[in-house]
Amino acid sequence: MKVSDILRFKGATLFTVSPETALSAAVHVMAEKDIGSLVVMQSAKLIGMLTFREVIDTLAKSHGALGEVHVGEVMEREPLTCTAETDLDDVRRMMLDKHVRYLPVMEGSTLMGVISFYDVAKAVAEAQSFENNMLKAYIRDWPAEEVSTQDK
Repeated sequence: MKVSDILRFKGATLFTVSPETALSAAVHVMAEKDIGSLVVMQSAKLIGMLTFREVIDTLAKSHGALGEVHVGEVMEREPLTCTAETDLDDVRRMMLDKHVRYLPVMEGSTLMGVISFYDVAKAVAEAQSFENNMLKAYIRDWPAEEVSTQDK
């Protein structure tokens, strides 16, 4: 299974902000849309990611206040990315090794979407369920053994 399979089912809705966006406004968008990340774009180019991790870190450092902080000050500046052709096993390893929950999907310099750890886990669970059902069907349809005359 490839990342493109996840994107096909997930849809193409993307939520982006600019680095000049107030962090408080970005948090409002994340809460309103029930999302855990925003892609930070400038001049149609991916320049960073804002996730709840950066928001929580900022809140901890500023004793619970976001103040006048802008997204560009706290975003992940070099987010890990993948392509639509990246194999899902590779994505799982990347996400686990780098402790990343959101992964922008790029085609050259074009942002194709964002996949989350949840998206990957859901796709894996669905694939395993399908395989499990296929194996159960195969076992039910297992041909009966023929008894040879030597066994009698």
